[in-house]
Amino acid sequence: MSAKQRTVCFLVSFLLSPVLIQAQPGVIDFQIVDSETKQQIPARIHLWDSTGKFVRPPALPFWHDHFVCNGKVRLRVPPGDYRFEIERGPEYRIHYGNFRMLPGARDSKVIPLQRILDMSEKGWYAGDLHIHRQIKDVPLLMQAEDLYVAPIITWWNKKSVWSQKELPAELLQTVDGKRFMHVLSGEDERDGGALLYHRMPEIVDITAGEKHYPSSMDYLIPIRRMPGVHVDVEKPFWWDTPLWIASGMVDSIGLLNNHMQRSTMLSNEAWGKPRDPKRFPGVHGNGRWSQEIYYQILNTGHRIAPSAGSASGVLPNPVGYNRVYVYCGEDFSWDNWWKNLKAGKVVVTNGPLMRPLVNGKLPGHVFEAAAGESVNLQATLSLSLQDKVEYLEIVRDGLVIENVPLDEYAKMGGRLPKVEFKESGWMLIRAVTNNPKTYRLASSGPFYVEIGGRRRISQSSSQFFIDWLKQRQELLEIADAQQRQNVLRYYIGAQKYWEAVLEAANAD
Repeated sequence: MSAKQRTVCFLVSFLLSPVLIQAQPGVIDFQIVDSETKQQIPARIHLWDSTGKFVRPPALPFWHDHFVCNGKVRLRVPPGDYRFEIERGPEYRIHYGNFRMLPGARDSKVIPLQRILDMSEKGWYAGDLHIHRQIKDVPLLMQAEDLYVAPIITWWNKKSVWSQKELPAELLQTVDGKRFMHVLSGEDERDGGALLYHRMPEIVDITAGEKHYPSSMDYLIPIRRMPGVHVDVEKPFWWDTPLWIASGMVDSIGLLNNHMQRSTMLSNEAWGKPRDPKRFPGVHGNGRWSQEIYYQILNTGHRIAPSAGSASGVLPNPVGYNRVYVYCGEDFSWDNWWKNLKAGKVVVTNGPLMRPLVNGKLPGHVFEAAAGESVNLQATLSLSLQDKVEYLEIVRDGLVIENVPLDEYAKMGGRLPKVEFKESGWMLIRAVTNNPKTYRLASSGPFYVEIGGRRRISQSSSQFFIDWLKQRQELLEIADAQQRQNVLRYYIGAQKYWEAVLEAANAD
C-alpha cells in the first residue's frame, strides 16, 4: 500500500471512529401548545444535561437557568441524557420531561401545557414591579410568563441604560395589543434600602448618591411631586421603611420580594433590619418577617397595598415569579391597573391562584359602621393550586385567627368562617404552601373595617416603629457633621410622626 493510500485509510478510520461519532450533536425540536386550543404559545424552558449544566441557546433570552421562546425552538445538543421543565407562569401546570440524545440524532416533542385558570378572563391582571431585563427581550418575556404589566428598571443608582443612547419617543409601549411595558422605571438602592419609582416621565439624576448620603428623601420628595408616579418600597425590612411610611409618599410595599426565589430563599435581611431567628427560624423565616412588618404597618392605621417583584436580571428569578394580580374587571388599562393597585384591589402570589371577595367586595374595601355596631364579614374564595396547600388562613389585625383545611373549605363551597368585628381593624386571606425550599404563598390585599369613623391604631405597633427609628439613627455612619445633620433631620421628623401616631393609639 502506498503512502497516499495509507493516509486515506487513516483519515477514513479517524472520521468513523466512535469518539468522533459520539461527539456529533443531535437536534431536538420543541413545540409548545395550549392543551385545549392546540395553539402554539410562548413559554419558559429549563433544560439540564446529565451533569446538571443548563443548556443555553445562542439567540434566545436566557437568564440564570432558563430561556424563553415563542413556542417553537430547535436546539443542537451533545449526546446524552437531558431533563426539562416548561412553564408559562402560575396559570399553567408545569410540564416535566426528559429525553436521550444519540449522536447525530433528531428528535421532536410537542409539549401540551394545561391551563389551570385564565385570571385575565376573571378581570385579574398580573404585573411584576421589579424587572432588570434588557428592553428588547421584555415583550417575549411578558408573553412567555403571561404577564400584563412590566415596568422595566433602566436607571439604578449610578447606572443607566440611557447614558449612551436616547430615550424612545414612547416610554409606554404595548405588547401584542393587550400588554403594557414602560421603559423608564428607576431604583434608588443604598444603605437604607430600595425605593422603586414607576410611571416616571423622565430620569432623575441620583448618581451623586453614596452609601449613606444624601438621604433617599432628597430624591423621593421631588419625584413624588411628578404627576402619576407610583412609589414602591421594594422590601418591608429595609431600614428606612418607617421613614418612608412616615413621609406619606408610598403607594405600595413589596410583600413578595426577591428574597423569595423559585427554588431557594435568601435567608438573611441583607442590609435591612434583621429578624429574630428564634421567632422566625428556617427557610420561611425571612418571608414571615416581611409579613410581620407589613402587618405592623397595617396595625398603625396605614392602608398601603402589598405588591410583588422578582428582580429578574439581578437575582435568579424568572420575570413574574413574584407577581401582583390587580383587579380591573372589563376595564383593564395601564392607568386603571396602577390606580387599582394603589387602592389595594390586589392579590400577591408566587404560586397559588386566589380570587377573594369579602361580603362581595374586593380587597382594599373599607366596611363602615356606626359606633356601637358590629360588622360581620365572610370571605368567599376561588383557589387554584400547583403546590400543595394544607389550609387557608384568615389573618386579623396581624394574627392568624382561622386555619381552614382545604377539604373543609371545599365542603363549605368556597366560603370561609365568618369574622365579627366589634372594633375597627383589618383582615386578609392567605394560602401558604408546604414547599420546603422556598416560601411560596398567595395573599389577598387587606380588607378594612372602620367603626365609629376611626381606624384601629395599635400602641405596640406604633412603638415598634419608634424603636426601629431610634436603632436606625444609632447605626448611621456619616463622618461629616453637616451631612450627618442633613440626613438625621429626616429620621428625627419621622420619629416625631410615629410618636404622634402613638399618642393617637386606640388599641392594645
